[in-house]
Amino acid sequence: MLSRRKLLKTLSSVPVVGGLVGTGLLTPQLLGATVSQPAKRNFFKELGIRTFINAAGTYTSMTGSLMSEEVTSAIVFGATEYVDLDDLQDKVGERIAELLECEYATVSSGAFGAMSIGLAGVISGMDSEIAAQLPDTTGLKHEVIIQEGHNIGYTHALLNVGAKIVTVKTKKEMEKAINKNTAMLWFLNANTDNGEIKYDEFIAIGKKHNIPTFIDCAADVPPVENLFKFTKMGFDLVAFSGGKGIRGPQSAGLLLGRRDLIKAARIHTPPRGSTIGRGMKVNKEEVLGILVALEMYLAKDHQKEWELWENQIKLISDSALSVKGVQTEIHVPPYANHVPSLRIKWDSNLVKISPEDARKKLMEGHPAIATVGDKETIGITTWMMDPGQERIVAKRLKEVLENV
Repeated sequence: MLSRRKLLKTLSSVPVVGGLVGTGLLTPQLLGATVSQPAKRNFFKELGIRTFINAAGTYTSMTGSLMSEEVTSAIVFGATEYVDLDDLQDKVGERIAELLECEYATVSSGAFGAMSIGLAGVISGMDSEIAAQLPDTTGLKHEVIIQEGHNIGYTHALLNVGAKIVTVKTKKEMEKAINKNTAMLWFLNANTDNGEIKYDEFIAIGKKHNIPTFIDCAADVPPVENLFKFTKMGFDLVAFSGGKGIRGPQSAGLLLGRRDLIKAARIHTPPRGSTIGRGMKVNKEEVLGILVALEMYLAKDHQKEWELWENQIKLISDSALSVKGVQTEIHVPPYANHVPSLRIKWDSNLVKISPEDARKKLMEGHPAIATVGDKETIGITTWMMDPGQERIVAKRLKEVLENV
């Protein structure tokens, strides 16, 4: 470890140029020499926080997904230099648009943040005075039409901008609801089957009335095709989470679509201060992290990854089925979290533990294993596991069901 005295002595011998110490010396290694190296510290252990095997999925409460070494290296690199934030967002936005074959893109503070700034941009256009007025929408178009079955808690991202939510059930009702105050039509991809109006009709109504359409696809990667599908289909704005299937920073997201609308959305974001998006800051480290995560996601062998997940799920399913009275169902959700998944249930006369107690026992065991489920089932996915952890889960699940 380098002492403070030695550090100062070393610095005093370095040539000074323009009042600044020679930049070649001030490396992160030297500046960090007097503190413990982060890689050698187990921060979670120091704080008394248990880690776990994630057999549940990309839940915010479980801190989303794990980033690759390439992504964390990009984040660390981002911390080594100063850049202009707008310039970085401009360049990365162009790069992402090129990768995803869309008109434009920007990195947002998650899909929720993309919804807020996306709507804000639709309402304000490039008018900075209107941007400063929000969430006061007096005299502005502010109504957002949503299908009743799509109106879930995340629509608060629209309410935060000052929107009034108008719910409809049918195409006829939507046409009737459109008026001079209608700002946007919003679609929730995860709830596609909960609405009568499907993609093509939804987009057509928007184009007919010259009203922007927005689709929230937060958890809709994989499949990789979705990153291209919805902009090509004709949605004006598309939002994805960056910290789920793409495996970038959990606090980052993507807003894709029309250049004019995304440029307008950007006037609500930092470094500008008098806007509703000031608190939705995305730092340079996150911007680089999501870019690299996206590059890596697009380059991976998706078929090979899918086969891995299928084999992992089957291994766990077979282990559970070896317990008398247990039944399993392997399924793939049609929209959000579209990955091989396992649903486990059993005859309570033969397996003497409730699903809730079984999940609790898995989480309180060693190692801890996080799952999902309800009063009748346990739900498991493997796509957030490290390879090999499926064997641990299979073994522990069998032990719990056998009440070992």
